[in-house]
Amino acid sequence: MPERLPSLDRGLAVLAEQAVSCTPTGCGATATALLDPGPGPGEQPSAATHPDLSALVAVQLAAGEGPIPAARATGRPAAADDLLHDRRWPGYRARALDAGVRSSATLPFVREGLTVTISVYGLRPGPLAEPARGVIRLLGHLATESLARDVRYRAALTELGRLDAALRSRPVVDQACGIVMHVLGCDADAAFDLLRRASQRTNRKLAQLAETVVRTRGRDIERDLIRFVRPGPGRRATPAPARRADAPC
Repeated sequence: MPERLPSLDRGLAVLAEQAVSCTPTGCGATATALLDPGPGPGEQPSAATHPDLSALVAVQLAAGEGPIPAARATGRPAAADDLLHDRRWPGYRARALDAGVRSSATLPFVREGLTVTISVYGLRPGPLAEPARGVIRLLGHLATESLARDVRYRAALTELGRLDAALRSRPVVDQACGIVMHVLGCDADAAFDLLRRASQRTNRKLAQLAETVVRTRGRDIERDLIRFVRPGPGRRATPAPARRADAPC
């Protein structure tokens, strides 16, 4: 799952404020985002113009019931013109009426693995006016495109950092492979495979394990490395050569 992005939270807050400012009959607005693959209910970014509306979003995401989940699932707007008589989403309806909300409209927007919803709420029954709906559609498309671009940019920075770390660790991994080749008398591919399996088995990063091998010249983990020479299913054993007493450290 992609990590939470501070800029995504800020973007949703601005989006919610803009949505309510475009809706003269609205009492508030919320905005949510769902990255593909999506995180758990408690980790989905959202913003609201009022604390009561934050609770209204939370109950929908936790239960998977309400206009926001419905809009996400269908890709179409989900509206409740009068919650006093609309009984489709009992949990959402009860929380909304308790907060004084009588109507709502949720519009979904999808762009490159990012689903954004904008919801506006009213204290009186009635559908969202078409002019306001049109403005929110335009606002949602522009905001979702901008947020998706920001997510891509940050994902690229993360990947760049990972590649940079891999390049920086390459020399020490090569040194560690050379030491393993000397200790066990194996070739370069086998040495790297042994280090990789030892890294997975001990739950340590390969670069950290390689640094240990280089620092100790293989003395502290020689026995552990030899254990990894044991054959797996369907593989022939390759006995590790005994280390000579006069072998250099």
